[in-house]
Amino acid sequence: MQYKEYIPSEALRKYVQCYYIYESDTDTVMEDKAFATGCVEVMFNLSGVQWETKANGAFAATPKVELWGQVLDPLSFRTAGKNYMLGIRFYPFSAAVFLQEDIQLFNDKILNLTDVLGKPIEELHSKLLETESLAKRIDCVEAFLLNRLLTAGKIDKITLVQQVMHELKQEDFFDNIENVACRYGISSRYLQKIFLQYTGLTPKLYSKINRFQNSLLLLSKGNQSLTSIAYECGYFDQSHFIKEFRRFTGAVPSGYDFANTTAVLASPNK
Repeated sequence: MQYKEYIPSEALRKYVQCYYIYESDTDTVMEDKAFATGCVEVMFNLSGVQWETKANGAFAATPKVELWGQVLDPLSFRTAGKNYMLGIRFYPFSAAVFLQEDIQLFNDKILNLTDVLGKPIEELHSKLLETESLAKRIDCVEAFLLNRLLTAGKIDKITLVQQVMHELKQEDFFDNIENVACRYGISSRYLQKIFLQYTGLTPKLYSKINRFQNSLLLLSKGNQSLTSIAYECGYFDQSHFIKEFRRFTGAVPSGYDFANTTAVLASPNK
């Protein structure tokens, strides 16, 4: 399977981390797991091949245009045959610019984006199917997003969330949320509220996911001990690292198999 990312235009670079394609020319069954990334994503199925995700112990077909909310628990997915998916990965704070609903409503769900945004998404999907060039397909997606951006409110609050997230990602960040909120002249309760509303996450959970993604990348290189990774990523100790890694993947770090997985390729932290 081929996975490749593309940089958005200057006008959307503040809000879209990347566009990407998943493409396969084989008829083999591909099964993988998605882990928490902190990002909301949209995927357009531009092939005749069905994708499925697992919920309540059983696989079910996904819609042609998928809205992936925050993935908090490991999510199994599979497909078979020649397929082509075009995706949009938003920054943790930026999906809210284009969606009216609270982002937390989408947590651990894969929804039909048509149910959320209506007929314009059907029309966009049809246009993408009719367009052969990848560059022109991305142009179509960008035109749609720019139109949504023109009608967006909420920018000031989303900018605040972005600024706090930037602090939380710093390697030397050891402050508590109360002090962070105080620096911005707001209460910690209000900060929690707008984080959930615009990202689907609390500040604490966002920090955990960011730390997990950093550890996943280091682990994939295979040249550091678990103890070294634990301390480099800000865990208290190796035991703390193993516990949180298991929480997000369902596996322990020492037993995790990086073969045939997109978890590292699709990491927003790489």
